[in-house]
Amino acid sequence: MFRDRQEAGQKLGVSLELLQLKDPIVLALPRGGVPVAAEVAKALNAPLDLVIVRKVGAPANPELAVAAIVDGDPPDVVLNREIVEAYALDDDELRVLIAQERPELERRRTAYRGKDLPLSVDGKTVILVDDGAATGTTMKVAIRALKRRAPRKIVVALPVAPADTVDELAPEADLTICLNQPARFRTLSYYYGNFPQLTDSEVLDIMALAAQARGGRRNAGERRHSAPHAANKSRHEA
Repeated sequence: MFRDRQEAGQKLGVSLELLQLKDPIVLALPRGGVPVAAEVAKALNAPLDLVIVRKVGAPANPELAVAAIVDGDPPDVVLNREIVEAYALDDDELRVLIAQERPELERRRTAYRGKDLPLSVDGKTVILVDDGAATGTTMKVAIRALKRRAPRKIVVALPVAPADTVDELAPEADLTICLNQPARFRTLSYYYGNFPQLTDSEVLDIMALAAQARGGRRNAGERRHSAPHAANKSRHEA
């Protein structure tokens, strides 16, 4: 049981710090993954960004994903081949279904990042964070899309998920960390004392605070590094 998403992120951060990952960048699955990821990014002093995913539902069964669109430049489309084949969808039918979901992806992109582009993951160690995973479908889609963007490594970081979901994610990523893997998984909210639904504005506030905090820590580090040089110059001039 975690007190809230912040505590879950702090505990994940402790585990990830021990790995001494090279060039980390933390990517959150909104909305619930954002406060967890913000704590991870703080612990690693790493940049924080979002992975915006929009599910493409099957005809007459929108809860069943035939594909997903992952925000990027350009966006990536990841197909669920088994479902595509089960519905016998051809390329034209898929294009129509995908086109129907593009406006919502664009809306979310505008809401969360405006005109800013996603941070580049090229050569970086990507840490994908959510507040938990029941089936792991969204996380799996995000992993597959990010692999096309040439990261150094992909690490999945979750506070809680069923053991079988963790097993399914393990071959998709380079490393999977999950703090709590109950054999009998209940609803995600069961594992949190406080589990509110987040609004878009709360997501933006968390992202802004994380950027400000990292900027402050980076500036403080620069001041510490420059201080000895200033002292040496003063002694030399004296």
